[in-house]
Amino acid sequence: MKATGSMARGRHGRRSHRGWKIGLAVLAVLATVSAGTAYAAYRYDRSEADRILPGVSIEGVDVSGMARSQAVREVTAKAQETLGATLTVAAAGRSWLVTPAALGMTADVDGAVDQAFALADHMSFVNRVYHRAADKPIEGSIDLSYAYERSRIGAFVEQARAEVAVPAVDARFALVHDEVVMRHPAEGRDLRSGLAEARIRTALEERLGSVQVPVKVVEPEVTVGALGKTIVVDLSDTTLVLYEGFKVEKEYRVATAAPGYTTPVGTWKVINKAENPSWTNPDPTGWGADLPPYIPPGAGNPLGTRALYLNAPGIRIHGTYSSDSIGTHASHGCIRMLISDSEELFPLVPVGTRVIIKP
Repeated sequence: MKATGSMARGRHGRRSHRGWKIGLAVLAVLATVSAGTAYAAYRYDRSEADRILPGVSIEGVDVSGMARSQAVREVTAKAQETLGATLTVAAAGRSWLVTPAALGMTADVDGAVDQAFALADHMSFVNRVYHRAADKPIEGSIDLSYAYERSRIGAFVEQARAEVAVPAVDARFALVHDEVVMRHPAEGRDLRSGLAEARIRTALEERLGSVQVPVKVVEPEVTVGALGKTIVVDLSDTTLVLYEGFKVEKEYRVATAAPGYTTPVGTWKVINKAENPSWTNPDPTGWGADLPPYIPPGAGNPLGTRALYLNAPGIRIHGTYSSDSIGTHASHGCIRMLISDSEELFPLVPVGTRVIIKP
């Protein structure tokens, strides 16, 4: 009985030992299979690393499974739809057709493709292999980033401004080619450059097809009112006309230079005024040889009772007691007026008044 029991225990021990070895063998096989599967998964993940995960789009372009070069090519083509679109810029009744690309707009295609590849880096190894192997899309939508060059937009605005701008016209009262020119002022216009650039940038950012840029009115610097007083002496018809702006305020008959003497044609101004002026002989060895060197104010003074001194050398607008000379060419160069007319004109003419003498 004892021997029999001993034999039974030996057989049971040998069976247990064999089972343990089998278990170890199975575990070893499973471990080998798992290790092989993991390695295969690793090899697969590495082989697909140069491909974008399924379900990723850039600017609406499905780039699933694409290599970098293909993704760049496809997204660049999509970007060109935006960069090559027509933008109509309008101002002051004119318009220009430009493209965002011509205005210096660019798309960061490489950056967007980098983002697409980077989505895989944020996933676990197992999750990444699963989506690739099962072709299971992820949620990955990437927008293209666009930029523009302010200098290119500014250059375009300056070009448009050169075509739109109209300079304001100043009022003018002048002697041109021996004729008096009275030019009325006119408003000009100009592009509001800063606002124009801002609106064009907004149009690019919002992918608009047209944009209206603002203009401004440019006021003339010199208005008719700013012209003030002007005296016009016409040598041919011996008249003097006082203007306020372009409006005739007073008109008088005068005497101007006799033959052999000159009342100088040109544009001059009043530089001094005198009531009851004295007179100093300007040519004691010439035409004034028979006249005294000095005549004080009073009756008989050659300058009368009022005198306006011009910046034309030796020339004055003054009264005269020789009333019969008015309307003729009788002076030594000055412009003579009746005493009463010179006294009326005197307070109306400030120093600095423009004096135009025309032939």
